[in-house]
Parts: sequence; structure tokens; C-alpha cells
Amino acid sequence: MQRRELIRHLEKQGCELLREGGRHTIYYNPKNDKTAAIPRHREVFDALARRICRDLEVSEP
Repeated sequence: MQRRELIRHLEKQGCELLREGGRHTIYYNPKNDKTAAIPRHREVFDALARRICRDLEVSEP
């Protein structure tokens, strides 16, 4: 999955950009106070994308 697609999906689900880390982007879900790190690669493995969605408690793409 493309990183941009994952970020678009997370923002559509109500998640917000919290901060930029050294090698990751940190997204925050204000509904349940959860955070997750998204690596800065063009491609994100599908299993990792599902794990990020589960960590943020949003629907999987």
C-alpha cells in the first residue's frame, strides 16, 4: 500500500498529524487518545498498515 493512501485513509477516519519524528510520522486519534508511528517509505507493507489501523482503532483500508 502506498504511504499516501494510508495517510488519506487515516485522516478520513478522523486521525490527525501529531508530529514528525526522525524517521516516522506520528498520527493521533483524538476519539480514543491513541497514537501510531508511520514509517517514511513510499510503500508500507499491508500487514503493517493493518497493524497501524488496529493501534489507532479505526477501520482497516
